Amino acid sequence: MNRLRVAIVEDEIPAARLLRTLIARLRPAWEIEVLPGNVEEAAEWFARNDHPDLLFLDIQLADGTSFELLSQARPTSAVIFTTAYDEYAVRAFSVNSIDYILKPVDEERLAEAIARYETLYARMSRPDDYLETILNALQRREKRFRTRFLIAGVDRFHTLQVDSIAYFYSENKVTTAVTFDGRNHVVNLPLSRLEEQLDPDRFFRANRQVLLSVGAIDRLEPYFNGKVSVTVHPPHKEKITVSEERVPLFKAWLNY
Repeated sequence: MNRLRVAIVEDEIPAARLLRTLIARLRPAWEIEVLPGNVEEAAEWFARNDHPDLLFLDIQLADGTSFELLSQARPTSAVIFTTAYDEYAVRAFSVNSIDYILKPVDEERLAEAIARYETLYARMSRPDDYLETILNALQRREKRFRTRFLIAGVDRFHTLQVDSIAYFYSENKVTTAVTFDGRNHVVNLPLSRLEEQLDPDRFFRANRQVLLSVGAIDRLEPYFNGKVSVTVHPPHKEKITVSEERVPLFKAWLNY
């Protein structure tokens, strides 16, 4: 355990340096190496070197994804993922007990992930299907997202493109899509289902009533009790707020 080897694959140099500093602070005896933050060079490194015991891996790399790197390198390492915002990957990892850390990395959360690694994997062998479980979870992240809706009109149906939608809101158990030109369209799906079907890079569940497109957001302002107020275009008839607990995730999503 004292000479445990750790590698970091992260395409953002400041983020890699911060993660290395935090790991060294928490486990000063560990050997830590920062690898190239791209699939090609990192895969070459794994082909030439003994694999580390533990790998901290960014989901999105400079020239591809962590799925591509893991598929090529087939590391024997345990893996902890880092991600700026990746809701579907987070869900998949949660279900499959794969650990992840949201960026910017919080030292307390990092300590929890390390402790979990030490408890689950450092003292025992990993399951034979460990890598395949990770690859399957990442593949589910590559799912196709909904691109349009079929909307019922008075005497005909018409299609509504997701690209044209600024936000969805729920009122009296009815979900309405508001387009960027200010038109309203009733959608026969609850927000919870829409959240699963829409690209999480583009849509964020602000609260129980509103699901926002990133293109609709005009500005953020501080609100009561640690919340933020969101101004959107076209304007929504009610004030849109994000709870204090979800504000860090919201800001990370906007900065992704």
